[in-house]
Amino acid sequence: MTRHAAHPHPLAFPALLLGNVALAFGPWLVRLSDVGPVAVGFWRLALAVPFLWLVARMTGQAPHWPRRSLVLIVAAGAFFYALDLAAWNAGIRLTKLGNSTLFGNSGSFVFAIYGLFLAHRAPSLKQGMALLLALAGAAILMSSSYELSSTNFAGDLLTLLAGLFYGGYLIFVERARMSLKPLPLLLLSTIFSIPLLLAISLALGEKLWPHDWTPLLIFALSSQVLGQGLLVYSIGTLPPLVVGLGLLTQPAIAAAIGWFVYRETLSGTDMLGAVAIAAALVLVRLPERGLRTSTEPPS
Repeated sequence: MTRHAAHPHPLAFPALLLGNVALAFGPWLVRLSDVGPVAVGFWRLALAVPFLWLVARMTGQAPHWPRRSLVLIVAAGAFFYALDLAAWNAGIRLTKLGNSTLFGNSGSFVFAIYGLFLAHRAPSLKQGMALLLALAGAAILMSSSYELSSTNFAGDLLTLLAGLFYGGYLIFVERARMSLKPLPLLLLSTIFSIPLLLAISLALGEKLWPHDWTPLLIFALSSQVLGQGLLVYSIGTLPPLVVGLGLLTQPAIAAAIGWFVYRETLSGTDMLGAVAIAAALVLVRLPERGLRTSTEPPS
C-alpha cells in the first residue's frame, strides 16, 4: 500500500509553494488584528469553517465523520494544531516576523525526518544535500537578522514551541490523509481546534470581540482556507521531505514583509540564507523527487 502518488500532479509542487506564500502573510495579519493573540487563532478557524464547508461541497468532497481516522484528526486538531496556533500567535507579537515564521516552521524539519523514517531508509545523496542546505540556510537566517536576543527571546521561545507542535500536527495529518480527502480532513481538524483555542483565550482574559473584522477575515481566507488547504492537499500528494523543505520558504517571505512594513532588518546574510533554502528546494525536486513510498491517497 502506497502513501503518495508515484507521479504527483504537475501542479502539486506549485500548489505547495502558493500555500506557503499565503501562510507567510499570517504573522503580519496577527499583528494587525485588534484582539488577543490566541483569540486571533480562534477567529481564524471559526471564520474559515463555513468557507471550507462550502468549498468542500463545491469540489465534491462532502464532509463526513470517518471512524477510522477520527482519533488522528482529534489529535491533529484538538491538541497539536490548537496549541501550535496559541503559542505561535502569542510569540508573533513578541519577536520579528521573520523570527516567528522561522521558529514556527521548525516542525518542517521534524516532518522531513519523519519522511525518512517512513521510507525505512537513509536519505540519498541529493536528499542529504538538500537537508544540509536547508539547515545551513535556516542557521544563517537565525544567526543574522533572526538572532536570539533578550528583546525577542520570549517570542522566539514561544514560536519554537509552536513549531514542535506543528511538526506533530503535520505527522498526524499525513497519516489521516491515507483515508481522507484534503478538504474534509482540514474542515474536521479546524472544527476540533476551535474549542481549545477559545478556552485558552478566555482563561488568559484576552480581548475576544474585534472592532475591525477585516484582518481576521483576510487571515481566515488566506491562511486557513487557501494556505492550509493547499498544504493539506500537498501532504497527501508529495513526500514529507519535499513538503518539509517547502515550508522553509515562509521565513524568507515573512522577513521580506517585516522589512517592507516594519523596517525589520533584512541583510545580505539573510538573503544568503534564503538562497540556500531555495537551492535545497530545487535539489530535492531533481529526478528522484524526494522520498517516495509506494499508495495513492484520496486527492
